[in-house]
Amino acid sequence: MLTACTQAGDGGGGSRPPGSAKGASGSPSASAEAVPPAAPTKEADPARVPRTASAATALVRAVIADPELVGAGAVRATPYESDPGSWAVLGADCAWQRERLPRDVLATLTRYFEVPAKKGQKGQEATRLSATVTVHRTTLDAAWEQAGMLEEAMGCPQQTLSADERLTGLASSAFGWGENSNFYADDVLREGGECRRGTGSGSRPYHWTQATFGPVVVSVSSCGEQAGNEGQAVDPADSLTLMLNRAEDKIGRPVGRASGTATPSAGEGGA
Repeated sequence: MLTACTQAGDGGGGSRPPGSAKGASGSPSASAEAVPPAAPTKEADPARVPRTASAATALVRAVIADPELVGAGAVRATPYESDPGSWAVLGADCAWQRERLPRDVLATLTRYFEVPAKKGQKGQEATRLSATVTVHRTTLDAAWEQAGMLEEAMGCPQQTLSADERLTGLASSAFGWGENSNFYADDVLREGGECRRGTGSGSRPYHWTQATFGPVVVSVSSCGEQAGNEGQAVDPADSLTLMLNRAEDKIGRPVGRASGTATPSAGEGGA
């Protein structure tokens, strides 16, 4: 499980959901009328997936979100990036801590963002966001991470992120392709609840989503109201699907095509 609230608890195939693409004006594009595919149209190409830590690190940095991709006036938080030599692990006491990368992980990175409160809303805290990209050695390893995260979430409905940060009332769910508007990944994990920082801070909405494309696992989270300071909604799911698109462009191929066949870029057509 990944969280926007703390560096300690940042946690460990598809295209943008049909109908969610927006044009420059912010209105739904013509693709909003497209019929969702019955099955994924892209898959990871074994010939293009990273085999070394250095190649995986380059892929992580090519895929992970930045403030521009997050949008809605997002800025870098402090710290901006996690230690790439470690990742977060949920202990038996439901508290998160950072540990060295396991053997099945080639590279991982989390970035942290803040969206300042809307102008004129005094006392409103900034919305905290995070994005994580992890590259495993194999697609099966990524699937095992998905299964483990769901099991952890079910066993710890309340979690400690740090000395003064915690999550409460967590509820998790998993959706395969075509279930509950999931037309962008083979399987998606979603979690919701409340986040709280310090003793004087009230509870705030918390949302987390994680999905995979081949050996790549991407996740996003938010802690706070989903309202940006530029009149735009803060929707972490947009960042998630855009990161999945980036992963497809780097290591994907149309389903059924020969190995080494690149995924067509936007506007080039193809499957």
